Amino acid sequence: MYDLVVKGGLLVNPTGSFLGTIAVREGKIVAVAMDSEKLQAGEVIDASGKLVFPGMIDCHIHFNDPGFEWREDFIHGSQSAAAGGVTTVIDMPLQNIPPVTTAAAFDAKIAHLKDRSVVDYALWGGLVDNNIEEMEGLYQKGVVALKAFLSPTTPEYSMVTIGLLREALKSAAQIGIIIGIHCEDASILTHEEQKAQKENRCNVEDFLASRPPAAELLAVESVLRLMEETGARVHICHVSHPEVAARIKQAQDSGLPVTAETCPHYLVFSAESLKEKGPLLKCAPPLRSRQDVANLWSYLVNGTISCIASDHSPCTLEEKEIGASNIWQAWGGISGVQTTFQIMFNEMVHKRNLKPECLATVFSYNPAITFGLYPRKGNLYPGADADLVIVDPHYSWEITPDELFYKNKISAFAGMRGKGIIEQTLVRGQTVYARGQLKAKPGYGAFISPLRPSI
Repeated sequence: MYDLVVKGGLLVNPTGSFLGTIAVREGKIVAVAMDSEKLQAGEVIDASGKLVFPGMIDCHIHFNDPGFEWREDFIHGSQSAAAGGVTTVIDMPLQNIPPVTTAAAFDAKIAHLKDRSVVDYALWGGLVDNNIEEMEGLYQKGVVALKAFLSPTTPEYSMVTIGLLREALKSAAQIGIIIGIHCEDASILTHEEQKAQKENRCNVEDFLASRPPAAELLAVESVLRLMEETGARVHICHVSHPEVAARIKQAQDSGLPVTAETCPHYLVFSAESLKEKGPLLKCAPPLRSRQDVANLWSYLVNGTISCIASDHSPCTLEEKEIGASNIWQAWGGISGVQTTFQIMFNEMVHKRNLKPECLATVFSYNPAITFGLYPRKGNLYPGADADLVIVDPHYSWEITPDELFYKNKISAFAGMRGKGIIEQTLVRGQTVYARGQLKAKPGYGAFISPLRPSI
């Protein structure tokens, strides 16, 4: 007798899909079978006509908790994740007080989050200008990677110089930890923004001009050169431009252990969208041209970009609206953890005729592999956590603010339409979301540490 059987659905793994049944006991997948007749369980979910995906892993989110909860908190953020088919989130270390840049800050964060999440979660640690000596301690505590910025960010979180990054990468190679990097060249950004503000140029075009593709490409080039020297592993965050992706592919082909992610807004919006919608679509790196968007897709399809992440970076409506008259004052971030899967399912499966396996690869399997969560997460094989997402592939939807579980119900994706909706989300065999309703209380979600040897 099993605790749960999910029968009759098309089981979607990165390696292929087949009609089958999943049996669950004590939160784990214990059997996968073609025939469901002999699988008896206390609870049976009939997924006939539906797709069953491994739970999605959003490897880049900002839930701002503790410290900036007026923008988002782990309760609302994790509820939104559950509604979006995300069963594991990996939270970024900034927009936290204190930022997760020390072992002590990590402990405080874990204690704070004990009863605040409905989905499982892992944590990024931070790499800033004064904590190289904390890298090993953060690794031992269980962060999946360390996040560094090569350009100015929020006041509580310092950027790193290329010189300091070089030193950190040497340490990272010895420790065995991944460094995730926001790649934009600080000198270009600072020069262009200061010049524009001095000349009182404050519109969207001025913002776009201040963060050209050259700034992103120059920063990535520097990082790749340092990888060649140090042998460290690097994850390039939120790639926005095809030339950047092309350079990453070249590095991967040469054997460098570099991975990369992009976000749905870089695949469905453009600089022209920013000009139309204004501050709601302000983000960094910024949106690129329509042709750049079209060309970026090829690097997702060929595997250069291995992960899709939301980079969920929320704020209040006022923090966006203030940019209507001065773009520099608007918050630079886009909320997306709840809507990423449905948008990408529509784009990949319905618009581009890609197989559902492609989505399972970039949103489940690859993030699990990259950040040390596999085989516990990211697949539908026996032994894995029973993180399951049941999808109705033909259900038509329109994104509206009232259906969002965010603390601030604003979204650049509001008004978008498509097909393919999450019907039910299960974390370790328990339904946390079903048909528009939350089914689990904060505190059900558990901290997940990466699987790796101690040093």
